[in-house]
Amino acid sequence: MKHLIVMAAVAVATLVAPAAHAGRSCEAKKPGTQTIERGLKLAERTMAALDASGAKVVVLARAGQDLSKYGLRYSHLGFAYRQASPDGNGTVWRVVHELNQCGTADSAIYRQGLGEFFLDDLWRYEGAWVVLSREVQDRLLPLLQDDRRVAALHHQPYSIVSYAWGRKYQQSNQWAIETMAGAMDGGTPSRERAQSWLRSSGYEPTTLKLGPLTRLGARASAANVAFDDHPSEKRFSDRIETVTVDSVFRWLQRAGLGAAPASLRLP
Repeated sequence: MKHLIVMAAVAVATLVAPAAHAGRSCEAKKPGTQTIERGLKLAERTMAALDASGAKVVVLARAGQDLSKYGLRYSHLGFAYRQASPDGNGTVWRVVHELNQCGTADSAIYRQGLGEFFLDDLWRYEGAWVVLSREVQDRLLPLLQDDRRVAALHHQPYSIVSYAWGRKYQQSNQWAIETMAGAMDGGTPSRERAQSWLRSSGYEPTTLKLGPLTRLGARASAANVAFDDHPSEKRFSDRIETVTVDSVFRWLQRAGLGAAPASLRLP
């Protein structure tokens, strides 16, 4: 079941979540039998591969939208982590990620099983992951299991193309690397500190070439698209710097924070 992590002043509650998405279409439609079967098959094979890796925490991605015109292969990532199964016999994998609430400019943090993560109507039935270094895994695992800590750097206002170094909005991939940066930094959690750590660790966002007509059309037709957080000199020269799965994968390997990406695709 999909669960929403809700932060309150005094308590943290885990509730059944409303419709949400990230890196896929927000069109409301009931999944067909083939969609469910293929999603569950991809989840099953991914679980076997993650079990065989020996990892406790990986960065896990999916291809929910066709982004090939931007030179991108994957659309959305989160953290998958291993925990003891409820019956105490073995382990299971859970996924924590930020999702945009459909039709709005807001987001929330969710926990899901692997099946739910891949059960959307994906553009391509392919999963990809990076096994993080042992140090990163050790720092992230307790954070990911704690509702309050995992949502500490979540920022509700959402834009799918939020500026990588801005703090007015936050998109899903941005939340993930800022959360990882906060765990590695070890100080009092803040987006400013997290972004400083990311810069010092050599993260480089993807620069999308989006002209004014594209920007205007996107902003007028979708609540979850905004460009006003990007510096004017970059925005008006058609340079939109945002956090993408592909850029994160390259950075993790380049910075020695993770292994080379692995992937699994259904025929």
